[in-house]
Amino acid sequence: MGEEITAFLQGNVEFWHWWVLAVLLILLEVLAPGTFFLWLGIAAAVVGLLLVIMPDLGWQLQVLIFVILASVSVFAGRAWLKRHPIKTDDSGLNRRGEALIGQVYVLAEAIHTGRGAVRVADTVWRAEGPDLPKGSRVRVVAVQGTTLKVEAA
Repeated sequence: MGEEITAFLQGNVEFWHWWVLAVLLILLEVLAPGTFFLWLGIAAAVVGLLLVIMPDLGWQLQVLIFVILASVSVFAGRAWLKRHPIKTDDSGLNRRGEALIGQVYVLAEAIHTGRGAVRVADTVWRAEGPDLPKGSRVRVVAVQGTTLKVEAA
């Protein structure tokens, strides 16, 4: 193992060094997603592939090719993702309240002087609306922070 590190530091880079770097960068992307390390990993894998095809490629040229490929792939990848955003099933992520608009729930606390509470699954939300007794059915018409604006359903 020590000989391999010495060879690497002396510029005797082999294709598998680039592939190990590619795997590490892609694993880093999995652990800290941000679509940045992915492109660097792809660039490293391509340099490794080039080294398989052209084994006499000097380490300086390898690094130069890596820098160019990494730069191009990062900018191209970001531009592509900007034009083609990733669609998810949960477009209301971190905006849970917006998914409640239009839904009908039962008051957990009566609305008295404009304020009460609504039970949504296992959570109780503050509610604002017309005075209604506990157990009344209400429809969510808006969300303001953690408060549901409701009307009689």
